[in-house]
Amino acid sequence: MIYKELCLGVVKPESKADYLGVIASLAERGAQGVILGCTEIGLLIQDADTDVRLYDTTQIHAEQAVQYAFHARQK
Repeated sequence: MIYKELCLGVVKPESKADYLGVIASLAERGAQGVILGCTEIGLLIQDADTDVRLYDTTQIHAEQAVQYAFHARQK
C-alpha cells in the first residue's frame, strides 16, 4: 500500500479503512497512541479520523527541524 499507492499519491478509501481498522484493534487492546512511523502514512490518516492519539513522525521531525533552525539563528 505504501509503495504502490501512497508513494504515487494514490489514497484509496479501502486502504484508509484498513489502517483505521488496525488502529481501532490496537486501541481495543489498550493502545493509547499510535506512531505513524512511515512518512507516507500521514497522507492517509489524520487526527480527525480517530480518537486514538496519533504521532506523525513526519510532522514531529519537521517541527523539530524548524525549532532547531530558529534557535540556531538566535545564537
